[in-house]
Amino acid sequence: MGRSGVAGTDSLLVRPATAQDAAGVATLLGVLGYPCDRAEAANRLRALAEEADQEILVADRHGCLVGLLALDLMYYLPLGARTCRITALVVSDGEQRRGVGRMLLREAEHRARLAGAARIELTSATHRTEAHAFYNACGFNESALRFLKRLGD
Repeated sequence: MGRSGVAGTDSLLVRPATAQDAAGVATLLGVLGYPCDRAEAANRLRALAEEADQEILVADRHGCLVGLLALDLMYYLPLGARTCRITALVVSDGEQRRGVGRMLLREAEHRARLAGAARIELTSATHRTEAHAFYNACGFNESALRFLKRLGD
């Protein structure tokens, strides 16, 4: 996969992130609301590179990262099958509504199917109402309420 005929995506390549993408990953994580510097992004990319069932995909337009998607494949006991969880999805402000997010989601779904996942899921903060509309338009349905307890500092 990678290239698409969707308007605005003709020069877009979806590919796995590399260590050289740390600065762009840091910028995109900041857009998502999780700021970090290039060194921290590089550490996170290294940590995930060692996890066989996790992937970081980036949307690259002429060498500039304009989107990022992280996915985690796991065996899900209640379902009795593998599932794919999208743990991060972000598109840079200037690239939103140009097909980048849809292209990343299509690639994630493709990879999930290849890995034998029975479903693909994601979570989204309650205040991200525009993102919720986007996910619904992409075939995702609201299905659960998420509870969170922070550990440590």
